[in-house]
Amino acid sequence: MRATKGDQLVQHGRVVGEHDKVAEIVEVMGEEGAPPYRVRFQDGHEAVCSPGPDSEIRHRETQL
Repeated sequence: MRATKGDQLVQHGRVVGEHDKVAEIVEVMGEEGAPPYRVRFQDGHEAVCSPGPDSEIRHRETQL
C-alpha cells in the first residue's frame, strides 16, 4: 500500500449497515509512501493509522 499527502484512506465497513469511513491523509510517516499515515476524518478527528485489508487508498488524481 502506497499513498501521498492529500490521498484518501477508505476503511470499508465490516458489518452490514456500517458505512465506510473516509479520511484525508495529512502525513505519510513511513518510507516511500508506506504506512503508518496520519489521517483527518470528515468530523475533524485526527489519528495515526496502519491500514488493514479492509482499507483502500484513493489517489488524488483518480478522485473525480
